[in-house]
Amino acid sequence: MALIIKNREIVEDSWQVVRAAEDGVLPDVAALPAGKVLVPFAYFQANREALVAARGKDDLGVWLAPDSEPADVVADFDQVALIAVDFPVFRDGRGYSIARLLRERYGYKGEIRAIGDVLRDQLRFYERCGFDAYALRADKDINDALKAFTEFTVQYQGAFDEPSPLFRRKEGQRGVAA
Repeated sequence: MALIIKNREIVEDSWQVVRAAEDGVLPDVAALPAGKVLVPFAYFQANREALVAARGKDDLGVWLAPDSEPADVVADFDQVALIAVDFPVFRDGRGYSIARLLRERYGYKGEIRAIGDVLRDQLRFYERCGFDAYALRADKDINDALKAFTEFTVQYQGAFDEPSPLFRRKEGQRGVAA
C-alpha cells in the first residue's frame, strides 16, 4: 500500500485516485475499483446519485483540477470524505488558492489532500494554505519530505495557519511588554 503524509505523519493511503484512461474515458460507476476512491469532481457531478448510493460518504472523495471552481463543491461537502486538489505540474500554483478558498471562504473542515506532482519543497506552503494530507510523487523519499515541515520556524506573511503577518505579531508582543 502507498504511503502519504497526513497531519505531519507518514500513514498508509487507503484511497485510490481514479483518472481517465489515455483515451479520456473514465470507468462506469460499477467498474470503479473496490475500496475508497477519489474521483474527478466533474465525474462526481455527472454520477452523484449512483456514486453516493454505491459508496456512501466514507468511501468517496473528489479531486479538483487546477481550473475547478471551489464554490461548486460546497453543496457536496457532506457527500464526500475528503477533497483532493490535483497538481498536474509542480509549477501550477492554482491549487493553493483552491485550498485557501475551501478553508477560509467556504469553511471546509475535512481533509484536503494534495495529489499529482507533489514535491518536498512545497509541503510547508501547502500546509500554510490549508492542506493537511500530501500524496508525494512516487519517485520522492517520503521520510526526507517529512523534514520540510520543521525547516523554517518563522513565516513572515499571514496564511491559513497563521493569519497575522510577522510585523503584526511583533507589534502585539511589544504591546504586551510595555
